[in-house]
Amino acid sequence: MQSPRRFLPSLALLSAFEAAARTGSITAAAKELSLTQSAVSRQIKALEELLEVELFHRERQTIRLTAGGEYYVREVRDALRKISTASLNLRANPFGGTLSIAILPTFGVRWLAPRLPDFLAENPGVTINLVTRMSPFDFRLDPVDVAIHFGRPDWPGGEMALLRRETVIPACSRDLRDRFAFRQPGDLRLAPMLHLTSRPDAWERWLTLHDTPADGVHGMLFDQFGTAIQAAVAGLGIALLPLFLIGEELGSGQLVPALDLPMESDDAYYVVWPSERTSYPPLAAFRDWILKETKDCRPEVMEPQAAS
Repeated sequence: MQSPRRFLPSLALLSAFEAAARTGSITAAAKELSLTQSAVSRQIKALEELLEVELFHRERQTIRLTAGGEYYVREVRDALRKISTASLNLRANPFGGTLSIAILPTFGVRWLAPRLPDFLAENPGVTINLVTRMSPFDFRLDPVDVAIHFGRPDWPGGEMALLRRETVIPACSRDLRDRFAFRQPGDLRLAPMLHLTSRPDAWERWLTLHDTPADGVHGMLFDQFGTAIQAAVAGLGIALLPLFLIGEELGSGQLVPALDLPMESDDAYYVVWPSERTSYPPLAAFRDWILKETKDCRPEVMEPQAAS
């Protein structure tokens, strides 16, 4: 439904208000906007008359935001920033469109980034922006077109397709493996065990799977796989790491399996997008491409779920 015209002030009025609020001065705002002080004052007054709300307290030669003005300027500033960003993106890429992708840090660096040149070669007009998101977010509030998600297929308000399952192994440096001479699952508890904060029960599940007591498991905590991988390479302990993310380290011998006892994770990787953006050409191209890139993909699309 279209908003009434009175609630859609011109950019000139909003820019004058935002500049005055940010600088705390009509004079400074006028200088920034290359206008006269009287012109800026008239624009702010016109905005107040349009909204029927006082935005500034005027005290002699100074101005101070009212409570309503403080709230309004935050919203206006965010809107102006989005318009500016959209304009810059359009100018930089007027034909192909821009695609903002939310990535998991290690997946993005180790798996996605090396493959993106192939996607861009197939879609030369598309500009990609990568942002890191560690947990699900609201597409309505975050300017992201598509996300890589690890977990359950339960992203409210979005559609998703399965990319791949994940198999983890207990991995460590060769020196650490040789020092402890692991023979059976319980032997791993003699060495330092590295944990990921996003998967706090991973070691318990691995030990239980291999018929080993899982109580009282402790060790160093890491918030990303990337740092856990480097810690394992450095010999700080054993980490449960996805096979497809440590191929280089295994190939070079920087990491070795502590024991050849893998475990398939309960969760999986998904590509997720907002329902209303399904037909956006850069998104559709990326979705089709990444599903081809994941060899064991199962491109079934989950229906949107009601937001909680």
